[in-house]
Amino acid sequence: MTDTTELPGQTPEQAALVARVRRMMLIAGLTTAIAISAVLIAIGYRLFRSGGSVTTTSDVTAVLPKGARITSTAVAGDQLVVTLDVGGTTEIRTFDARTLKPTGRLKFANEP
Repeated sequence: MTDTTELPGQTPEQAALVARVRRMMLIAGLTTAIAISAVLIAIGYRLFRSGGSVTTTSDVTAVLPKGARITSTAVAGDQLVVTLDVGGTTEIRTFDARTLKPTGRLKFANEP
């Protein structure tokens, strides 16, 4: 096997320059490989930790006060917002859009 760092007709300075360029190319190649690996690992982690797009169906019955009626519904982010009219007062109830569990209730009342 021949030494590829020195080709016939090269001066020692040229051989040193070729060796330095090869070493820099090796460092750049390894850095690129590590960066690509990190990106692929991050993508794989996000895919497997997100749980996929599993759609679950569930039957939920929300009990409203007597005489209440729903005036509007909306989706805000991952919250379901329901506006109720309960005997002349306005009430807003929020639910988690994925589990449909109640997350909050806001009542409005008039000042006397």
